[in-house]
Amino acid sequence: MAQEHHPKAAQRCRIGRTALEVSALGLGTAPLGGLYRDLSEDEAQATVDAAWQAGIRFFDTAPHYGHTKAEHRLGAALRRHPRNEYVLSTKVGRHFVPRTHPYDGSEGWQDPLPFEAIFDYTREGILRSFEDSQQRLGLVDIDILLVHDIGRYTHGERNAHYWRQLSESGFKALDELRKAGVVKAIGFGVNEREVILEAMREFDIDCALLAGRYTLLEQAPLDDLLPECEKKGVSILLGGAFNSGILARGLQGDLKFNYGDAPSEIVERVARLDAVCRRYDAPLAAAALQFPYAHPAVATVLNGARSAAEVRENAASFETPLPRELWLALRDEGLVDPRAPLPGE
Repeated sequence: MAQEHHPKAAQRCRIGRTALEVSALGLGTAPLGGLYRDLSEDEAQATVDAAWQAGIRFFDTAPHYGHTKAEHRLGAALRRHPRNEYVLSTKVGRHFVPRTHPYDGSEGWQDPLPFEAIFDYTREGILRSFEDSQQRLGLVDIDILLVHDIGRYTHGERNAHYWRQLSESGFKALDELRKAGVVKAIGFGVNEREVILEAMREFDIDCALLAGRYTLLEQAPLDDLLPECEKKGVSILLGGAFNSGILARGLQGDLKFNYGDAPSEIVERVARLDAVCRRYDAPLAAAALQFPYAHPAVATVLNGARSAAEVRENAASFETPLPRELWLALRDEGLVDPRAPLPGE
């Protein structure tokens, strides 16, 4: 298959102080696990193939996606490629056992595999999760291991209990795996910047996958997290640049924000962003993907896709030349924080 020409998507950036380099655009695989709508095996394969053709060489997955389905599908697709040509990350914090309760659909997976999660952030739990992932992927080499979904957002009042597991025991497993060279980088995969800041105070991480918190709609990490990452040499793997979808299609889309229906103030802000983009004949999706990548702490922008067409669309959006005047106008109208680095600077 011919390689499509996406030089910007394929650009490499180093992860923290490691020797790992990820492509500027990465593929997130929650859709391969059937998020909101399941894919056929062929569609899943075609999605990964399209990413490869677009120059994407960083792939992120998790046992949670489709209750292990995404790992199976991603591994099957990637095993056709030379292992030294891409970077792979997966996550720990849950291990999966045969389901004993009916699946209620609340997590958004359509037709997940018949397993259910047990949260476990202990040393033993993390090592078991890692080994299970190796087997599901059919790949021994996992480059980046991320602690998944720890924080109040997922656990509420139980979070202190799980944080204690990680602090007293789980960090040891991560340290052992990294020191032995079994994984090349360790970090967190979360929706809250506060969790990453807390982790950095306790433990030496290389990177963090932050979903949806540094986007055209949200720039609070400029206050604390991004400066701290620059200081400590921690890379951000930026997920959720479309904030769950609202920035992908603007007001023409399904108005999803942060995994739910967008509140009115968000819809209004998107309308203002869209109006400025239209003035400069710039697609909102292109601005949304390119904005976070301009920050020096951001090593890659990870996007989920459920079809080859979506992958190609995202790669094209990431490549679309946008005028400098657009970014200045967004800044002047108070839609972009004046401290945010702008593309092209």
